[in-house]
Order: sequence, then structure tokens, then C-alpha cells
Amino acid sequence: MNYFFYDCSNITNINLSNFNTCNVLSMKKLFYNCYSLKTLDLSNIDTCQVKDMSEMFFNCTSLTNLDLSYFKTFYLTNMSFMFDGCSSLVNLNISKISTYEVTDISRLFYYCRSLKSLDLSNFKTLNVIDMSFLFYDCNSLVSVNLTSFNTEKVKNMNYMFYNCSSLKNLDLKNFNTKNVNDMSYMFDGCSSLSKLEILNFNTSNVNNMRQLFSDCSSLKSLNLSNFNTNNVTDMREMFNNCSSLKDLDLSNFNTEKVTNMIKIFEGLKMNIKIKTKDQNLLNLINKK
Repeated sequence: MNYFFYDCSNITNINLSNFNTCNVLSMKKLFYNCYSLKTLDLSNIDTCQVKDMSEMFFNCTSLTNLDLSYFKTFYLTNMSFMFDGCSSLVNLNISKISTYEVTDISRLFYYCRSLKSLDLSNFKTLNVIDMSFLFYDCNSLVSVNLTSFNTEKVKNMNYMFYNCSSLKNLDLKNFNTKNVNDMSYMFDGCSSLSKLEILNFNTSNVNNMRQLFSDCSSLKSLNLSNFNTNNVTDMREMFNNCSSLKDLDLSNFNTEKVTNMIKIFEGLKMNIKIKTKDQNLLNLINKK
């Protein structure tokens, strides 16, 4: 069923209750660019054999409600871009979708700007490799439950929470980041976060931290004493405009391999306490 309703931009209502989809293996881009679609009845659709749902609802900009709680997705491996561009989506129920075999959830909720809450408590992400752009520009999102997330195999987390400007709390205590190599822009624009506890993060394989905390303007303190930065090459604007920061612990930072640190401390308070032994960072602090 790939591309079945692709670019059907004038359709406002679709009912698939009489479709027999028991042998369908892929629903990639099924409703791609169905801009005018307002109602969608998928209650009787059989998804038991489906492996690919990537870009399934891409740019369905008029959809406000979507209930997929009855989906059976035992073989699903790809959910990338699935709800990308669903900017009017207010209610999304994917609480019972099986994600055991899924490897890619990049851009899953990209630009879902009307979502205020997401229940992902049943998400099993043991095999996920890519979480980049996952909640990109979900700027109305107030709460999201990630306690069930297993990030053991994830390699890419860049732009993961980019511009989630309404998020006030984020529990990442269960995150295992030992295989992550890219954290650039991960929390960029999370301007409502007042605290962020990530002492459990293993960053030994990370090479890119560009704008990692840029514009986190409500953070008052940040303890990164556990961060291993031995392989990081890019720290551009890493703490740019963290204007409320009073304490910043970079005590174990090593910037020997860093080739770009431009504006790393741009927009910080003049009296901020920065703890570090790294000479390159000390030189930058003394120039502030």
C-alpha cells in the first residue's frame, strides 16, 4: 500500500473499514501530503504483517485526532517520519503499538506543534538505532513519559528535543548513551527546562556537541562532571544563551580534539561559576 493516497491533497475523509490488508507488508507514505484530511477511520485495518510505516501520515496538516491504539505491529521495524508535519494533531493514541522490532524512530513527531502530551510509557526501544529529530519543534509539548525507553543501541540523538520550548520536566535517568556519537542540538531551545539531570550520560563515543544546550535559558545549574569529551571535535555555541545559568560544572572536560568552540559561552552571566581544569576552556573564560 505504499503511496496509495500519495498527494491526495483534496481528500477530507477516508474510511478504510472494508479494506483487506492482512497481507500488506508496507504502508510507507500511505497518506503522504494529504493536507486536507480531517477524519480517518482505521479501526478495522489489519497491520499485523506491516514492517514499514515510515512517512505514513507525513504532512497530514489538518488531522487533529488519531487513534492507533488498535494497531497490531508485531513486525514493524521503521517508524521514521511517521507523523512528521502533523502540525494540528492534538490527540494521538499510540499507547499499545508494539515497537519491539523497530530500529528507526527519527523524526517520528517532527513538527507536531499542537501535541501537549504524549504517552510513550509502553514504547519498547531496545533495537532503536536512530532517535534524531524525534520531538523536533514540538513546542507545545508539556510532558512526555520516556521512562520505558531503552537507548542502549542508539547512535544518533541530534535535534532530539530541539525547540521543545514548553517542556518543564524531562526524566532521562534511564537513558543509556554509551553508543551515541551525535548529540548536537539535542536540547537546543528547551527554554522552559529549569533543571536537567544527566549525570548518567555516557558520552565517551560522542564527537559532536554543537549547540547541545543552546538557548536553555531557564537552566540555573548544569552538572556535566561525568561527561567524557575525549572524542568531541565540535562544541560550537554549546551553552549559547543559557542566560540563567549560575553554576556550570565542566570539571572533567577534555577539549584536546575540539576544533571549534566559537561562542561556546556566548550570552552567559558575567558572574557565572564555571568549574574546569581544561586550559582551552580557562582561556576562553578569562576572555569573557
